[in-house]
This record gives sequence, C-alpha cells and structure tokens, in this order.
Amino acid sequence: MFDRRDFDAAELMIDDWQAGIEERAARARELSARLSRLSARVRSDDRLVTVTVGASGDLVGLELDERIRQRPAAETAAAILRTLRAAQAKLTEAVADATAGTVGADSVTGRAVIASYAGRLGGA
Repeated sequence: MFDRRDFDAAELMIDDWQAGIEERAARARELSARLSRLSARVRSDDRLVTVTVGASGDLVGLELDERIRQRPAAETAAAILRTLRAAQAKLTEAVADATAGTVGADSVTGRAVIASYAGRLGGA
C-alpha cells in the first residue's frame, strides 16, 4: 500500500522528468535557430577565389578576382572546388561550436548533428 509520501515523491520525479524534457527541447530549438543562421566564407590562399556557403553547406556566393582570367580554366575550377570544400569544413566547425553551446557536443543529439554535417560536408 502506498502512502502520501510515495505519491508526492512520484509526482516530484515526474515534474523533474518533464522539466528536463522541456529544457532539452528548448536547447534543441535554440540549436536549430543557430544552425539556420550559419554561413561560412573562405578566400583561397592566392586571394583569387572567395566562396560563401549557407547553412546547409550549399554554395551561396562565389567571387572571382579579375586576375583569375590569367589562369587555365582547369586550375580555376580546381581552386573553386578546393575553396568550396574549405568553406564547408569551416561551416562544420561552426556547427560543432553551436552544438556544443546548446545541446552539448557529447549529447546524443549533438553527436548526431555534428556527424550529419561532417558526413555530408567534411571537417570537424
């Protein structure tokens, strides 16, 4: 038979459990908001190519210095791809930082988010 103290303890345990869920959900929403605002911009070492990637890692900006015309097209293409990969890796690092600051990089959610970006884009 249960007494009132057992019910009070059970109620407290449920309240704590619910508060933990609500806190984790709030942190997950904050992470989602931060991730949606992320971007990364990288300039090639020779400063001829600048690439910007958006939150999903897609190319959203490409700037080419006029001096790029003096290079063979194949070199230009390679430089663009190299700089794009560097920007995506930088984005993955920013994702890892945002994740660590919200849900925690070592949480199940954090590890899944970081692994998803790293698997798709490289880095971190």
